[in-house]
Amino acid sequence: MTNAYDDSYNRSINDPEAFWGEAAEQIVWTRRWDKVLDGSRAPFYRWFVGGELNTCYNALDVHVEQGRATQAALIYDSPVTGTIRTYTYGELRDIVARFAGVLAAQGVEKGDRVIIYMPMVPEAAIAMLACARIGAVHSVVFGGFAAKELATRIDDAKPKVIVTASCGVEVKKIIAYKPLLDMAIDLARSKPQKCIIFQRPMVAAEMIAGRDVDWDAAMQTAQPADCVPVKATDPLYILYTSGTTGEPKGVVRDHGGHAVALKWSMKAIYGMEAGDVYWAASDVGWVVGHSYIVYAPLLKGCTTILFEGKPVGTPDAGVFWRVIAQHKVKAMFTAPTAFRAIKREDPQGALMKQHDLSQFKTLFLAGERLDPDTLRWARNLLGVPVIDHWWQTETGWAICANCMGLHAFEVKEGSPTKPAPGWHLKVLDPESKTVNPPGQIGALVVQLPLPPGALPTLWNNDDRFIASYLEEFPGYYKTADAGFIDEDGYAYIMSRTDDIINVAGHRLSTGAMEEVLSDHPDVAECAVLGVDDELKGQVPVGFIVLKAGVAKSEADIVREVVQMVRERIGPVAFFKKATVVKRLPKTRSGKILRGTIQKIADNKPWNMPATIDDPVILDEITDALQVIGLARARN
Repeated sequence: MTNAYDDSYNRSINDPEAFWGEAAEQIVWTRRWDKVLDGSRAPFYRWFVGGELNTCYNALDVHVEQGRATQAALIYDSPVTGTIRTYTYGELRDIVARFAGVLAAQGVEKGDRVIIYMPMVPEAAIAMLACARIGAVHSVVFGGFAAKELATRIDDAKPKVIVTASCGVEVKKIIAYKPLLDMAIDLARSKPQKCIIFQRPMVAAEMIAGRDVDWDAAMQTAQPADCVPVKATDPLYILYTSGTTGEPKGVVRDHGGHAVALKWSMKAIYGMEAGDVYWAASDVGWVVGHSYIVYAPLLKGCTTILFEGKPVGTPDAGVFWRVIAQHKVKAMFTAPTAFRAIKREDPQGALMKQHDLSQFKTLFLAGERLDPDTLRWARNLLGVPVIDHWWQTETGWAICANCMGLHAFEVKEGSPTKPAPGWHLKVLDPESKTVNPPGQIGALVVQLPLPPGALPTLWNNDDRFIASYLEEFPGYYKTADAGFIDEDGYAYIMSRTDDIINVAGHRLSTGAMEEVLSDHPDVAECAVLGVDDELKGQVPVGFIVLKAGVAKSEADIVREVVQMVRERIGPVAFFKKATVVKRLPKTRSGKILRGTIQKIADNKPWNMPATIDDPVILDEITDALQVIGLARARN
C-alpha cells in the first residue's frame, strides 16, 4: 500500500512538470509561467520559464495582506549581547521596504549585485530581503571572513554596494569587520560604489567620506521601495563555496524554482504550518541560513528564529533548550556537531531538564553524517523524532530526508532515510554503471534534471559548472559523496568520494569507521582519515574527543576503539592508530576539516582554510600526529 511519500516521490520523478506545477500554485506570481520545465538547453535546465514573481513579496507582503501583520515573523535571540527582539510580519515588511529604498537611493537596480558581510543580526536578513524586493542579487559572505577571501568574492560578484556591520560578537571576543572590509576593497580589483555600515554599540567603525553610508541615518530619510517583479529564472543570490582549485565557486539560486521548492519543503519535509515557530541554528553566511533562517520559513508564514550565539558557552550547554522553551519552537534544524558539543559538556542532559520542551516536536540534523551515538543520545533525551537529512550548498534543500509532512518512516541509524521528492538518486560505479546489488558503495549521483531550488549553474561560469558537477557522470549531477542504497530504498552517505580509502586494495569508508568510534561510551566526537603508507597505500588514523568527566585513561580508550574497529569492520581495515585530541578543526559551520588534517599527516603543502573556526587547533593536531609516530614538521 502506498503512502503520501511514495505518491509524491513517484509523481515527482515520472511527471515532474505536473508535480512542481501543482506546488507552484502556492506562490503568488505576477505573470504565470509559460512552461514548468524547459530542457531545450540541457544540461542547463530552467524551471517556470516565462513566469514572473517577487520573492520578498511572497515572504512578507502576502502574509500582511492575508491578515497576519501582527504575527511574529522573526525573533532575534542574542545571548552574546543579551538581546531578544521580535519583528511582526508588518514591521519586518516595512523595515525591509525602507532598506530597499536605501539601496535604491545608492543606485542599486534590478540585476545589480550587493555583498552582505554581516554578523547574525536582523539587519543581515533585512538586507537579503531588501535585495530580493528590488531584484538585486545578494551575495552573503560570512561575517569576519578573511580580507583576502572577501576580496576574491568582490572580484567575482562585482557588487555595486557592500553592506556590513561595525563588528561581530563572539563568545569571548569582538571582531571588528570594517578594517577587514577596507583591506578587502584595497586588495580587490573591482571596487564598490558605496558601503553601508550598520554601527553596533560595541565598536564604532571609522567611516570613509564619500564612500561609506551610515545605516541608521540612511534609514531615517529612506523612501520605502515597492516589490519589483523579476523573471523566475533571474538570479536571487550567489553563495560562494570553496572549490578544489582554491577559487571559490559562486552557486546561483534563481527566484522561481527556489520559492516553489522551499515553501513546499516546509510542510512536506519539516511538517511545518503557517504560524509555527521554526529554528535553524545556523548562520546566514551558509546555505542553511539562506534557505531555512530567511526564505523558507517566511515563505511558509512561519515564525523564524535568528540566533546569535553558540550551542555551548553562551552561557552554557543549556542555551538551545532555553531558546526552544522560551519561543515555543516546534522544529529545530542544526548540525550534528552542535549536539556533540552539548553531549560532551552535559552528557546526562541535566540542563535540558530545567526547561519545558512540550511544544518541541522534531529535531533535524544535517551538515555531516549523524553518528548513531549522537542520534540515540538526542532521541533518548528529547523523546521526539531525531531526523538526519542530507543536502549541500549546491542543492539548496534536502536531497534525502525523512519527510515528516508526508510520511514518517522508521529511522535507520546512519541513514537520512530516502530521497526527497524530485531527487532521482542513484549509486554508480566509476564507469557510470548502476551499482548492484543494493548495499554496495559507489558514487551517489542525481539524475538530471535537478528539481527546483537546486543550482542552475555557477555565476558567470557555465564551463566550470559542467566540469565540477556534470562531466564525470554524463546525465547526472555528481554529489561527490559516496554511499549506498539498501534494499528498502534507504540511502547511506558514508563519506565524500575522496574519503574512501584504499587499504592494500580494499576500498573502505572512513565514515563507517567513525561510526564505530562514536559508539564508544566515552567518545564525544571523532574523525577518521587515511594517511599515506608505503606498504598498504593508505592506513586509517583516528582522532577522538572525549566527553567531559571521563575517568578512564586515554591509552585504555584508544586500545578499546582500535579493538572495536577490528571486531566490527575486521582486520582488513588495518586500524591501529588513534589519538585523543582536545578538539577537532572545523569550519564555522561545524564541518570537520579532514582534508587539511590529512595533508598535515602526509607532509603535503597546505594552506590555512579560510573557513576555519580556530587556527590554533591545527597546531594541536600536528602535535598529536607526532605523538603517534606520524611526526610531521609544522607548516
